[in-house]
Amino acid sequence: MRRRRIKKDIPAGEWLLTYSDLVTLVLVFFVLLYSFSQIDINKFRQFILSFQGSGVLDGGRAPLEQIMPESTSSEAFEDKNLLGEGAQSNLKEIYDMTVSYLKEHGLSDQVEVKYSQRGIALDIKERILFDSGKAVLKPEARRLLDLLSGLFEKLPNQISVEGHTDNRPINTAQYPTNWELSVDRAVKVIRYLTEVKGLDPKKFVAVGFGEYQPILPNTSPENQAQNRRVVMVITTQKINE
Repeated sequence: MRRRRIKKDIPAGEWLLTYSDLVTLVLVFFVLLYSFSQIDINKFRQFILSFQGSGVLDGGRAPLEQIMPESTSSEAFEDKNLLGEGAQSNLKEIYDMTVSYLKEHGLSDQVEVKYSQRGIALDIKERILFDSGKAVLKPEARRLLDLLSGLFEKLPNQISVEGHTDNRPINTAQYPTNWELSVDRAVKVIRYLTEVKGLDPKKFVAVGFGEYQPILPNTSPENQAQNRRVVMVITTQKINE
C-alpha cells in the first residue's frame, strides 16, 4: 500500500514572524547608514580600512583610532579633522595671512590658495612661470616670486615646491622625461627665492611629480594647461623642529 503523504499545515502567523525579522534587519541597516553619515569622516574611512585588512575586523590588533589614512596626491587631503587642534589653528592663521597678503599685493588672480591637511597650497599655473617645455623663469615669474618672498620670509614653516606637467611626452638631451622637467622647474623656483631673494634654503624642498598628479584629465588643451603648474605648499612642519 502506498503511504499517504502527510501534509503539514504551516501556522498562519509563522511567515509573519519571518517577514517582521526581515523588516527589522532592513530598518537596522538604514539606521546604521544614517549613523555613519553623522560621524567624523576620518572614523568612517578607518572603518572601511578595517574591512581591507588594516584593522581589528580583519584579525589585526590595532584599534580603529590608530589606523592612519593613506596618503595620495598633493590635493587629496581636504579634511581638516585629520589634524590636531594645534595644527588646525596654526594652519588657519597661515591661511588667513596668505589670503590677506595675496589680496594686498594684487596676486589673488594669479595664485589659487587651497586649505589642505599638509598645509596651505599656493597653485601657480605654468603660463605665469615658464614657457612650455622649459624651466627658465619668465620676467613676470620673477615679479611674482619677488612678492611671494615677502610672505615666505615671515613664516618659520617648511615649504614644499612641487612641479607638475601634462601628459605630453618630452625627450630632449636636457629633459628625457617629464620627471626631469618638473623637478627642474621646482628647483629653479627655489634657487631664485634663496639665491636672489636671500631666503633660508632650509625652508624649501623640491619635488617633481611629472605628469602623474593631474588635477584634470589630459583630454583637452585647456585641461593640460591646468595640469601644468607649480604648487608651493606651506607645510605644518617648522624648520626649527
